[in-house]
Amino acid sequence: MHKLVKLAKDTVELYVKERKILRPNLEEYKEYLNVKKGVFVTLHKNSDLRGCIGTYLPTRDNIIEEIIMNAIAASTEDPRFPPISINELPSIEYSVDILEEPEEVSNISELDPKEYGVIVAKGFRRGLLLPDIEGVDTVEEQLRIAKLKAGINPSDNNVEIYRFKVTRLH
Repeated sequence: MHKLVKLAKDTVELYVKERKILRPNLEEYKEYLNVKKGVFVTLHKNSDLRGCIGTYLPTRDNIIEEIIMNAIAASTEDPRFPPISINELPSIEYSVDILEEPEEVSNISELDPKEYGVIVAKGFRRGLLLPDIEGVDTVEEQLRIAKLKAGINPSDNNVEIYRFKVTRLH
């Protein structure tokens, strides 16, 4: 398990069991202290999605803080699921996606759902879908889901589209 994934796991376990926010030994993560990137923390239980929360741009001082706050949110605030219970902790699987900065695309031919995540935007509405999601095999399906997440009609093609790469850690 990558040390940043272990950080997410330790964060969730401490928060779910004791409602305390992990204060890691920063010496252990010194190579990440000056890294600012968007991060998503994804939780699975028996291969099914159980929580996923993140930021596509950095909102904290460093990636360590970003992971800690998003891990807590993924386990307690994903509106699609109830909070993780103590009994579920042994069966939770964790991954951390570190996002590169999004870039606007002018044509959907620049997209690939296996390689790039997408953000669709219209006014204040934004929807994001990470890359390489099981069952999402076409650009059209990726954009449709991202639009639905944003509350944008899937047939509305008058949207801004951004792509981004991720480094997925397990």
